[in-house]
Amino acid sequence: MKFQISLLCVLMSFFIQAQERHPRLLAAIEEIREFTAIPNDASNLSDIDDNIIWLKKRFAKRGFSTMVLKTSNAPLFFANTRIRDDRPTVLFYMHFDGQPVDAKAWNQPNPYQVVLKQPREGNFDEVSWEELEKEKISMDLRLFGRSVSDDKGPIIMFLNAYDELLASGREPAFNIKVILDGEEEKSSKPLPEAVRQYRELLQADMLIINDGPVHASGKPTIVFGCRGITSLQLTSYGPIAPQHSGHYGNYAPNPAFTMAHLLSSLKKEDGSVLVEGFYEGIELDEPLTQILAEVPDDQEGIRKNLAIHSAQKPGNNYQESLQFPSLNVRGLSSGWTGSQTRTIIPDRAVAEIDIRLVPETPGARQKSLIREYLTAQGYHLVDDEPGKDIRTNYDKVIRFEEGSVTDAFRTDMNHPYASWLQQVLQTTFEEEPVRIRIMGGTVPIAPFINALEVPAFIVPLVNPDNNQHSPDENITLEQINYGLRFYEGLFSSSLTGI
Repeated sequence: MKFQISLLCVLMSFFIQAQERHPRLLAAIEEIREFTAIPNDASNLSDIDDNIIWLKKRFAKRGFSTMVLKTSNAPLFFANTRIRDDRPTVLFYMHFDGQPVDAKAWNQPNPYQVVLKQPREGNFDEVSWEELEKEKISMDLRLFGRSVSDDKGPIIMFLNAYDELLASGREPAFNIKVILDGEEEKSSKPLPEAVRQYRELLQADMLIINDGPVHASGKPTIVFGCRGITSLQLTSYGPIAPQHSGHYGNYAPNPAFTMAHLLSSLKKEDGSVLVEGFYEGIELDEPLTQILAEVPDDQEGIRKNLAIHSAQKPGNNYQESLQFPSLNVRGLSSGWTGSQTRTIIPDRAVAEIDIRLVPETPGARQKSLIREYLTAQGYHLVDDEPGKDIRTNYDKVIRFEEGSVTDAFRTDMNHPYASWLQQVLQTTFEEEPVRIRIMGGTVPIAPFINALEVPAFIVPLVNPDNNQHSPDENITLEQINYGLRFYEGLFSSSLTGI
C-alpha cells in the first residue's frame, strides 16, 4: 500500500511538473525568437551594441545589476546578483555574438527570424507556430535561426530558469556573476586584458562555460578543458620563377618534392609525430585510460562517418587521441591544377600547419622542437623571403613563419566543484554525466580562463547536430527544456560544505 501511495505521489508530481514546464518552455521559446531577431555579426559593432541594450533590459528585469565593460574592441556585458561575502561565487560565461550569415544558403527567408520546423523523412519541414498551442508539444520540433544554439539559446535558458527560482520565492545559495562576450566568434582577443583590468569585478570561486553541444550520445556532459592551437607556414623554394618542365625537368629542383619529403619526415605512417620531445610530459596511466574509456564514443560509428579504414596514432581510441598535441597539414599549394594546369616547375610550395596543444605542450616549445628537428634534417631555415644569395648558397631553403598561440586549459577532474556539477547533473537527469577530460577543439577564451586562475568547466546544453556556424543552425525543444532543467537544478543546489 505504501509503495502504491509513493508511486502515485511520484506520478502526480511528474504530471504537475510537466504542466508547469509547459508555459515556462513557451516563454523561453518566445524570448529566444525575440533575442535572435537582433542581428549579432561579431564584425559589426553596432550589432553588438544593439544586443547589449536588449541584455541590459532583460537582466535588470530579473533584478541583476548590470555593467558594460569597455575593451580594446567590442564591449563585454556583465551582470551580477547581490554579492554576499559568506557565499561562494559562480561566474558564468556565454557569448551573444554570432557568425556572419549567407542568407541565400539558409532554407528560410531571414536567418535572424526564427522558424519552427519538424523532422520528416530525413529532412525538416517548416510548421506553423500554432503547433506550440497544442496541449501536447512534440519535443522533436526545432527552432532554426542564427545563434539559437550558439550561444543565445543558453542565455535565455539561464534567464528563464532564474525566473522559475524567483517565482518560487527562493534565491541561489551562491552569488552569481555573468560575463557575456560580444566577439567570441572573432577569437575573443580582448578577454585576457579584460581580466587584468576588471579582475576584482570578475573574481569568483569557479567558472562555468555554457557553450557548445552535449556529447554525441545526447547524455548530460561536463568538459574539463580544451586544446589550444598554434600554427606554422612552411615555404620551400625551387627556381626564382616557374620554369618550363621540358627544359629544366631534370635540372631545377621541384619545391613540391622538397615539401613532400619534409612533411613525410615529420610523421610515421601510423600518424605519430617523429619530432623528438613532441609528446614529452604526457602520461596516460591506467586510472586515466579507464576514465577516458568511460566516454560512450561509438568508435566504429566515428570511423564510418569519416569514411576511413583505421584511426591513426597516438592513442588507442578517440578520447586518448585528444590527450596529445596534434600536427596537422591544413593546406598545401604549389603551381596550378585543374583547368589551370601548366607544364612548369613551380617556384615554391607552401604548407599551412596547425598544432593543437594540451597543457603539457606549450605552443612556443612545440614550434621550437620542429625548428630544431628540421635544422637537424639539413633544411636551412629563414624567417623572411630569401633573396638570390640565400637561394644559391644553401640547399633545401625553408621559410619558417610562426603563428600566434592560444593556450590549452584543463581543470582537475577530481576538483570538489567538479563533484558538485556532476551531482547536479546526475540528480537532475537521473543518469551519470559523460565526463570529457579535454575536447579536441580550441575555445578562444582559454587565455581568459587561465588569467582568471579559477577552476573552469564547460557544461554544454544544445543538441550535437545543431549546425552551429553553418546555415540552418537550430536547437531542439528537447534541448531547450534540458537547459532549463539544468539551470533550475543548479540554482536550487548548494556549494556550501564543498
